[in-house]
Amino acid sequence: MITTAYTSAMHGIDGYVVRVEADSAPGVPGFTIIGLPDRALAEARERVRAAIVNSGFPMPAGRLLINLSPADKRKEGPGYDLPVALALLAIDEHVDRLALQSFVACGELALDGLIRPVAGILAMALAARAGGFDKIMVPVANLAEALLVDGLEIYAVPTLADAAAVVLGHGAKFRKRAQPMPDFIEPDPSGNDFADVHAQSLAKRALEIAAAGGHNVVLIGPPGCGKTMLASRVPSILPAMTFDEALEVTKIASVAGTLTGGTRVATLRPFRAPHHTISQIALVGGGSIPRPGEISLAHRGVLFLDELPEFSRTAIEVLRQPLESGAITVARVNATYEFPARFMLIAAMNPCPCGMYGSRIAACRCTDDVRERYAARLSGPLLDRIDLHVDVAGVAIDELASRSPAESSSAIRARVEAARAQQRRRYAGRAHATNAQLPGAEIRAACELDAASSAMLAQAATARALSARSHDRVLRVARTIADLDRNDSVRAEHLAEALAYRRNVSFFAR
Repeated sequence: MITTAYTSAMHGIDGYVVRVEADSAPGVPGFTIIGLPDRALAEARERVRAAIVNSGFPMPAGRLLINLSPADKRKEGPGYDLPVALALLAIDEHVDRLALQSFVACGELALDGLIRPVAGILAMALAARAGGFDKIMVPVANLAEALLVDGLEIYAVPTLADAAAVVLGHGAKFRKRAQPMPDFIEPDPSGNDFADVHAQSLAKRALEIAAAGGHNVVLIGPPGCGKTMLASRVPSILPAMTFDEALEVTKIASVAGTLTGGTRVATLRPFRAPHHTISQIALVGGGSIPRPGEISLAHRGVLFLDELPEFSRTAIEVLRQPLESGAITVARVNATYEFPARFMLIAAMNPCPCGMYGSRIAACRCTDDVRERYAARLSGPLLDRIDLHVDVAGVAIDELASRSPAESSSAIRARVEAARAQQRRRYAGRAHATNAQLPGAEIRAACELDAASSAMLAQAATARALSARSHDRVLRVARTIADLDRNDSVRAEHLAEALAYRRNVSFFAR
């Protein structure tokens, strides 16, 4: 006797449908799961047996065999418990065999038959819909995630007995449907605000430009000058996410298991600030069964690397590829995984080990050799991929004591959103949506310069030994400054300001 149920599994951050086949044959009682299960899935035999019996059903007799198809992809985790149990119940017709095949079921079983939540339900629900299914059973705790996927009847079932009742047609009280979502997800207005930051007008201007065009920034200044405070407020000036962007962010968090119980869809762009002791795998993703790292968890948001030279060089050098492509590829012997990583990099560092080089507050104690060794911790190719290099000066006490109000995040964000709207119109129908993503082939058309501006750029490129990449990044930043200025053309003043943010390149090129 063979019965069939369906579930969803994860490959990277994407789901795919798995066919769960159950067979009962005469012979010595046994229970085997095949189809490349991991240890957690192999242990499902005992969980499923106890859950079936403790839910009031008899365990099917004979030699039981569960096959998970496709059999060439490794299966992991306890989320297969529910479909395996339902497939076994169908053997003795405790659930309708044909009706069972119209559902995708996901969930971990407790020994008493309760259904526990699993990670990645959002991606699994999307895979179910893509696979042609219109019904899915999920744990109650995962209902909010599943409701983000329209076109599905979602059954949030608390126990195995309830899941069996749903298959038998008695599940109306468990049925939910997704509601239409808005085009944009308005962020929560509470949180950090640039109104708290006094002085630092240059740094705030640079971060506004970065937010408007999606550019990367490195903040260089002495300890305590406000680099971390500034960086932590960048999400408050980023534009609202589209629903598709919010769904991407939520899906990655779901796969990583970082969603809270009551979360439906992400409303704030991510802000990830890993410690400088982070490993390469934790930063970019990986593991024996690859999972997204910090750069993917920062997708559509901000990755903040404080004390940049203190990070392992092998860890931060792997940022080169995702900074260019917006994705990270992790290769394994049996499969290749691609994780999205379209983030804004904001890095912060001191100008030297003591932090006081160039400071107006205290004298630097470092020798030239010490400063050179410190700067050499960062490679030129990595820093070449950072669009804006910004000096953040120490703040005098009298400036801190000032009672004059600073500009709020909402005012800055209004300008950022206007600039982003201008970019969306300019790049409508294309794969890129911001100036930072502007392909090299389109830079000349989008950033056309007059003769005087072209001469200025050529002179600066020669004097500062700008690479071709730096040259193009200066143009992209100038295009963003022009957008903030509500100007269709890039003028000399826009280019001059963009060039000012590359003045620290020579400091690193030692």
